[in-house]
This record gives sequence, structure tokens and C-alpha cells, in this order.
Amino acid sequence: MSTVTTSMFTFPLGDDAALIPRTPAITAAYHEVFTANFERITRWNPSAEGRPTPEDTRRNLAEAGRAWVDGTRLPLAIGVKAEGGWRLVGAVGLEINGIAGTGEAGYWLDASAEGRGLATRAMAALLDEAFGPVGLHRVELRIDPTNEPSRRMARRLGFTQEGVLREALAFPEGRHDELIYGLLAEEWRTARC
Repeated sequence: MSTVTTSMFTFPLGDDAALIPRTPAITAAYHEVFTANFERITRWNPSAEGRPTPEDTRRNLAEAGRAWVDGTRLPLAIGVKAEGGWRLVGAVGLEINGIAGTGEAGYWLDASAEGRGLATRAMAALLDEAFGPVGLHRVELRIDPTNEPSRRMARRLGFTQEGVLREALAFPEGRHDELIYGLLAEEWRTARC
């Protein structure tokens, strides 16, 4: 298997990277990179329910594609240029509450992609969409307090730490607190000017 895929639609993140819709069209490549990073992802995200099969991944990507069409999610993979297309190195996404005008963002990266600004660029593009065409008023991030790289990125993007949900995360080894970071549309627009 290969983490390289092609896509009819990409959203550039500069000359070296792009956002790609998370749909069944990228199942093989996405499954490979996701399962290779499963322990890294579940270190911060206890909601992952066990190592997925290729069919689980295809089903999850199909659900993500339907949610995109329904307007309840913006699910994207992060790819870097590779021979023959894009090598997938992570994901970024937004759960959308259209009634409230809010969203919850999240992301993960392959270890090989860290330290290159990819997560920050992907999140900035996601926020441009969230506060632009999607029309949200607020986006939040939920971060484990020990995840310092994500906390630094949140601050770089202008998020404000708003509070702590005590023992909100249930990991196999015990409960952890969860930090809530929020960003308002006006704050994003002001910071982008």
C-alpha cells in the first residue's frame, strides 16, 4: 500500500501541500497513514475506538463525505507533494453546528510532517472557510493539557484558553482534564488584516 493518492479537488496550502476531501476515494492511502499513526492519535484523542479495518476506514470516509454534503462537517486530509500525487500526512476537520453558528476543529499529523507548519497552515485555511463561506461565529479547540504542541498552535492562531473541563477525557489509564480554546469570527478577521 502507499500513502500517495490523487484527487480531482485540492485546496493549496502553498506550493508543497494541499487539503484533500476525506471521501472514500482516498480510502487506501488514508487507512495506511491513519493506522500507522493510530497510537499517536489515541494518545490525545480517546474517542478512537480501536484500530480500524480498511472497511471501517472506507465507511468512516463515506460518512464524512455525506456530512460534508449535509453541511455538518468539513473533513479534509493533509497531503504533501509526491511523485504521482499527494502523500497523505494527516487530517484537519470541523464539526459544524449551523444553528448555533459554531464549530469544533481538530487535526492530527504524521510524525514525519511535524515541525513544518503544516498543521498551522491547514488550520488557518479551515478557519478562513469557517469564518468566511461557512459563516460561523465561533470555533473551538479541545486540547489535553499535556499536548503542548497543540496548545502553542492554538495561541499562534489567536485562540483564547477559556476554561477547563475537569476529568472530561476518558483514557484507558484514567481521566484527564480537557482545555477549551475559543476563537470568534471578528478576532480572526482582525488578526488576518
